[in-house]
Amino acid sequence: MKKLHAKLKEEFGALLPPAIFFLISLHLVALVRVLMLKGTGITVVTSITVTVAALVLAKAVLLADLLPFINLFPHKPLAYNIAWKTALYTLAATLIHYIERLIDFWREAGGFIAGNAKMLSEIVWPHFLAIQIFLVIVIFVYCTARELVRVIGPDRMRKIFFGLPQSEAVSG
Repeated sequence: MKKLHAKLKEEFGALLPPAIFFLISLHLVALVRVLMLKGTGITVVTSITVTVAALVLAKAVLLADLLPFINLFPHKPLAYNIAWKTALYTLAATLIHYIERLIDFWREAGGFIAGNAKMLSEIVWPHFLAIQIFLVIVIFVYCTARELVRVIGPDRMRKIFFGLPQSEAVSG
């Protein structure tokens, strides 16, 4: 039972940072989307949908991190891994974004193929691309921060951002 509790705690601890990051980021994306679609009559996603997407994206990031080729450039400058991971995570986010849109059209059309055809003919591509650009920027920021934490270490990163813990500041 202790092993299970420890494993669940480890998994939750690993999922929490990307989940919080993507939860905030995807809610910003949803807000931008609402503002872009205002007055068009197109329905917008709910907060629950955004939250589920953030959790799925966070888990996808953790699963991608298990792939043997995720850290393809360990001995090169950080920019290589940041660019590589940004590309991989963007591909996953694009797929999720596309599927999210497809589900709405699938329900309307009554079938997968009909829904896909309807979506491709009716989607507002500038809106879709604007959201994708926003997602690329968000994912790039995430990858940059994550690589810095990996190299510098979480404790040092906390110290850089938030200063010394109160116990160290008093005794040091």
